[in-house]
Amino acid sequence: MNNEFGAHELMEAHEVLTNTMDGINTFSLYRQHVTDQQLAQIIDRQVNFMEKEYNDMVSYLSNHRGVTPDVYHSRSNTSIKYGLRNPSPSAPHEQSRRLTDRDVASAMLGQLKCGSTAKMRVALECADAQLRHIVMQGAVSCAEQAYEVFTFMNQKGMYQVPTMQHRTQNTVTNMYQQTGTTPGTTQGAYTGTAAGLTGNEQYNPGFQGQMRQ
Repeated sequence: MNNEFGAHELMEAHEVLTNTMDGINTFSLYRQHVTDQQLAQIIDRQVNFMEKEYNDMVSYLSNHRGVTPDVYHSRSNTSIKYGLRNPSPSAPHEQSRRLTDRDVASAMLGQLKCGSTAKMRVALECADAQLRHIVMQGAVSCAEQAYEVFTFMNQKGMYQVPTMQHRTQNTVTNMYQQTGTTPGTTQGAYTGTAAGLTGNEQYNPGFQGQMRQ
């Protein structure tokens, strides 16, 4: 590898490449358990992208030549379903010899979330501008891949999104005002039932926006 890299960023790059290899190997292993055709296509598409991403980073580290990193484009065009719709109970099933589609999708989602946060942390430690850009794009790609898996799970009822009561939601969103406005002028903000405070929610005037149960 080129000696113009800093020691710290090289070790961080080593971690990124190792984790990328682990992701490719793990996703390929998951593929054997999948029965849903849509999930299988997601895995194939993501593994192909991860292999290119891995090769681009190895090429840059080895040759120190310009690489234009791609960003993964999620194929999630469906709208998110909010609210709980009789979610199925879940528990570990360590005695099973096969993973369900939900097991696979959930494991993928967890790995991609961790990958995105880890790569962004690594990018912040890079001195080399091009390496920093490559790793930052990798963080964005992991986030896009994660969202693709999430939307698949959401549409299948595997990942349901709980919501607040509308009045509680409005209370939270109305806690904040744009800068330059006079405090207390936002309509329906903070006080009484106009803010949607119900039940055990109580407004504490001594601390703006605080709610306690």
